[in-house]
Amino acid sequence: MSMLKGSNVPVPAPAVRVELGWQAPAGTPDVDASALLLASGKVRGDADFVFYNQPAHASGAVHHEGKRPAGGGMTDSLRVDLTAVEGAIDKVVLAASADGGAFGSVPGLHIRVLDATSGAELARFDSQDATTETAFVLGELYRRQGAWKFRAVGQGYATGLAGLAKDFGISVDEEPPAAPAPQAAPAPMPPAPPLPTGQPVASIPPPPGAPAPPPAPAAVRLTKVTLTKDAPAVSLTKQGGTSGAMRVNLNWTSGGTGKRLTKKLGRKALEAMGARGALAPQSGELDLDLCALYELTDGAAGVVHPLGGNFGALHTPPYIQLDGDDRTGAVEAGENLTINLDQQARIKRILIFVTVYAGARSFEGLHATVTLQPQHGAPVDFSLDECRVPSNVCALALITNTGSELVVQREARYLVPEPGISPQRTVDHAYGWGLDWSPARK
Repeated sequence: MSMLKGSNVPVPAPAVRVELGWQAPAGTPDVDASALLLASGKVRGDADFVFYNQPAHASGAVHHEGKRPAGGGMTDSLRVDLTAVEGAIDKVVLAASADGGAFGSVPGLHIRVLDATSGAELARFDSQDATTETAFVLGELYRRQGAWKFRAVGQGYATGLAGLAKDFGISVDEEPPAAPAPQAAPAPMPPAPPLPTGQPVASIPPPPGAPAPPPAPAAVRLTKVTLTKDAPAVSLTKQGGTSGAMRVNLNWTSGGTGKRLTKKLGRKALEAMGARGALAPQSGELDLDLCALYELTDGAAGVVHPLGGNFGALHTPPYIQLDGDDRTGAVEAGENLTINLDQQARIKRILIFVTVYAGARSFEGLHATVTLQPQHGAPVDFSLDECRVPSNVCALALITNTGSELVVQREARYLVPEPGISPQRTVDHAYGWGLDWSPARK
């Protein structure tokens, strides 16, 4: 039963999953969940803001888990380990922001608090009076006499996620202002006399005894890019995502059971910087394999995937590394693949794809969202259309070095292998890699 605005309920679970949900007919603005960890009403610093560009709190108490289709709508989830929330934090604010419109155009907006272990619903609040708001505080988890409670809030903001974040003390990296209209150039000043040869140009020294000013902390960046059928590509170069490592997160949901089947293709930490195929078994635990075909500028080509131990390498060719094979799909573990963008000049193209290795015959009945997170620059995300063909391999994204830019292209393309042809070879044929394939297993 939905709570009334301002009411509260106890939260007996040690860890909860907070689901922000909404219906998503065509034209509905995109919606994002976020959390702010407060001490006496304000964040202690920008690190106390958890959202799509900053998906985990340093304490490990709050994680942004991402979006998934659910019951004809969408959810965006946060996991909160209440036992890990630092003692100085007395409240976790749970917020929503709309991208591309106001919440008056978002039907069915609600927030649910679920026991992270059992999945039992502990609280629910439905927002029913939204109009022009572009951000909402829907609820909050707060301490009271040593225990945790949830309060339904429903406070709207017309200034979007940036305005909401600033209200709680977050410093936000503003978009650069538009260039002013050109004006008549002033009269030229006489040139300064040239320095003698070899004489260095001096900078203005600080006052005697004054310490050097500390570097200003980087403000939180709220920008992101969503790829669609109408706008399927983005330049990482123009977004500033051309160095460091990049991770890709893939969230799957079974339409039949509602069970989340999540795998991660990415890095466990930003600080850490073969060509064979197999026919997949068709029963048992669902096992999805995240893979990448690569082609380098020197002509070398191959595949990175768990079959045959083709895990790649990060600092030597192919500059792509899969650190293992997770067969559980757990949110906390998942598969991790790193692309070393510092070596982008050596990379010609990379195709990221996923196969069903075991546990299902195809992707039918499964739904997915994909997020590419460069170490620098805005994240890039998109949703996959529902699979309506007997496909066990899906091309997710094609990354291409054009010579001047690094471009990400949304593929979202389900492929159907011919009888006796492996999913890996099917992707190869579809994208013209031309590799030699032989059977292999894990």
